[in-house]
Amino acid sequence: MPYLDYVAGAPVDERVVEAMLPYFKHPGNPSSVHSKGFEARNAIEDARTKVASLINADSSEIVFTSGATESNNLAIIGYAMRNKNRGKHIVVSAIEHISIINAAKFLMKNGFEVDYAPVDGHGKVKLNELESIIRDDTILVSVQHANPEIGTIQNIEEIRDVVNCALHVDATASLGKIEVDVQKLGADLVTLSSNDIYGPRGVGALYIRKGVRVNPLILGGGQERGLRGGTENVAGIVGFGKAAEIAEKEWRDEAERLRVLRDRLAEGLLRIEDTFLNGHPEDRLPNNVSVRFSYIEGESILLSMDMEGIQASTGSACTSKTLQPSHVLMAIGLKHEEAHGSVVFSLGRWSSEEDVSYVLEKLPGIVERLRMMSPLYMKRKKGGE
Repeated sequence: MPYLDYVAGAPVDERVVEAMLPYFKHPGNPSSVHSKGFEARNAIEDARTKVASLINADSSEIVFTSGATESNNLAIIGYAMRNKNRGKHIVVSAIEHISIINAAKFLMKNGFEVDYAPVDGHGKVKLNELESIIRDDTILVSVQHANPEIGTIQNIEEIRDVVNCALHVDATASLGKIEVDVQKLGADLVTLSSNDIYGPRGVGALYIRKGVRVNPLILGGGQERGLRGGTENVAGIVGFGKAAEIAEKEWRDEAERLRVLRDRLAEGLLRIEDTFLNGHPEDRLPNNVSVRFSYIEGESILLSMDMEGIQASTGSACTSKTLQPSHVLMAIGLKHEEAHGSVVFSLGRWSSEEDVSYVLEKLPGIVERLRMMSPLYMKRKKGGE
């Protein structure tokens, strides 16, 4: 049955599991000064090198964390607190992940000013307005490389040209899908996630360009250059490293394969009456199809699809517990009722032509059945007649 919710959680690659297995029972603490400790430390450093290679960074610029949320918090709060003597104004785009939005709100409660850079109807940051928001006391700008809900890819190089302060880029959704080269992006801080490249959950990293200083959020025994206290998750980090190694070799071919599936799925879905694409039609992730179905709610579609063995999502899994419409969809100008009718199909390493065919076979009937129960749809239909 089609699993098309890779944006919320991806299966761990068997090659990654195999690399991790020896370290589940390995007793060595990476901080210990003996052979077992050295083995654990060497495994971590090997993984650090592999993650750095994937993004064209130096291994000394990689700090391992518990995942993208912690990396985002370390980037936003850690940088702001360390550099507050230079200014207390930060800018984040209006469609950032909720972990960045909430980190920004935390800073507002602690004496900082926050402005939100608006986006256009496709989710692209409006460069002129971003440039006008930046002030002399702006110390940090945060913009996603790609949005996981609508698939839109930002031109970070152009954004870098108008940002005269530190730039943080959340590359959670883009890593392993498109090129993430920190030298080309020009970013000072970049968030990375293991599970989004088929590694284990609970592991992430923050790229911190040499010379950039941040305050730690978790204090402990000085692990991760003193920026992330606590004994390292050796098995998880090894898995992240293996996933990065695989991604570096395979992401281009995989992206091309997924792009073909994406386009076929999108074309089929858009043949359904009153169905529209969310996000940029061209500058979008190769695995993302975000659409909205007028007159019905996304949650109803998800439940109906799940009964047919199809898994997808209505947006970020991190905000699915609220009934409020996605802030991303509202930021691109959708009405409440339009946002509520959106569904995100995200493809991955094990998605197939058969998966797409099955969805296109089942979904039109699901949409028709739900619309027949919608007063708004029936009223429109009668009006049209």
